[in-house]
Amino acid sequence: MRAMELDEPGRPLRLVQRELPEPGEGEIRIAVTACGVCRTDLHVADGEIHGILPIIPGHEIVGRVDALGAGVTAFARGDRVGVPWLGRTCGNCRYCLSGRENLCDSPLFTGFTRDGGFASHCIADAAFCFSLPQRMNDADAAPLLCAGLIGYRSYRMAGDAGVIGLYGFGAAAHILAQLAVWEGRKVCAFTREGDAAGQDFARRLGCAWAGASTAMPPEPLDAAIVFAPVGALVPAALKAVRKGGRVVCAGIHMSDIPAFPYADLWEERSIRSVANLTRADGREFLELAAKAALRTHVTQLPLEDANIALARVRSGGVEGAMVLVP
Repeated sequence: MRAMELDEPGRPLRLVQRELPEPGEGEIRIAVTACGVCRTDLHVADGEIHGILPIIPGHEIVGRVDALGAGVTAFARGDRVGVPWLGRTCGNCRYCLSGRENLCDSPLFTGFTRDGGFASHCIADAAFCFSLPQRMNDADAAPLLCAGLIGYRSYRMAGDAGVIGLYGFGAAAHILAQLAVWEGRKVCAFTREGDAAGQDFARRLGCAWAGASTAMPPEPLDAAIVFAPVGALVPAALKAVRKGGRVVCAGIHMSDIPAFPYADLWEERSIRSVANLTRADGREFLELAAKAALRTHVTQLPLEDANIALARVRSGGVEGAMVLVP
């Protein structure tokens, strides 16, 4: 198999050849056909979060089952599957037993603490894989596996917001904006200062307003989701939400949140974070994605160009999502 491997944070990924891995009990081997490039992959590559090294990043995986481990009955050889960030949980801790497996005490994360999909093949736990909407091709479906799934968990945490703000209009926001518009909500998109192309992209997807993250929206927000890993956006979002409003921090990593006056939090505004996803989130979102006919906007690059893809995500110069194709 071919793979792009990270040996040390801050260094480019390198192309390696490995023996094909064999699936263990409950596992499947997948011939990867597409893998999205997520900002979390960038956090891994840059050493902003610390997992196992060396590692093959990538956790928005689409492919075909080409080998089955013992005891696997949910999938057959040739089935198309999606592999998300949450790769395995213990099933026994207080969080798993209370329906909060996203907070498991002993999890495995795809492309972080187990090898992921920047490769021609990968191993995954069959119980944590998903069937995907058939109308989407492999590259288009890949961003649903994290930008979509964890974005959807963040969207649910925002509550029944009639007016919702999305700070950072990247891979996740461009998917969730479509869902919010389909559900009849008014969406305000916040981008980097001067990003006219990104703001135009947001309007084309149905956003009612698009402007710089330093600007105030035309009306108070009921809730805001901060997708960009910029702590300074949290106080900005608090100023933009109405009384009782909610700010949801969607990323796994964020720069420090600067001090802000208590008055900006007062009147029952709240801040909360989102961690990982549950399989129930995945099933619910993928069903909605099919009903709402969500479309992803992707730029494809060959697997060997993983470093170029990461650089483009770092620069913010991507409309929608980057996807690697082996």
